[in-house]
Amino acid sequence: MQMIETDKAPKAIGPYSQAVKYENLLFISGQIAIDPKTQEFIGGDVEKQTERIMENIKAILEEAGLNFNHLIKTTIYLKNIQDFEKVNRVYGRYFTEHKPARATVEVSNLPKDALVEIEAVAGI
Repeated sequence: MQMIETDKAPKAIGPYSQAVKYENLLFISGQIAIDPKTQEFIGGDVEKQTERIMENIKAILEEAGLNFNHLIKTTIYLKNIQDFEKVNRVYGRYFTEHKPARATVEVSNLPKDALVEIEAVAGI
């Protein structure tokens, strides 16, 4: 088992790792819209938050020598399911032919009052 950390993604805000590599899988912790340069939550609308999250996931994947084509499964947590289409448009820009399995669920609250959180599993 190996912990993956990069300064190009936000530091964990609790007792967890950005990602953990185990055998041929990489488990990426749930990401919210935190700017890795300032370690501050960026706020803003759901599209802006989703883009920051996807860039954070990209940085973690790259640190592990991977890219979005390696993603197997993602889970998207939305504070408001009405934001599904907006999030889907931004999320979809990061994928071409390869599209991972995915679940999207509405939740009552997220850390830092975020509107969206995304976690991912990649194959190595």
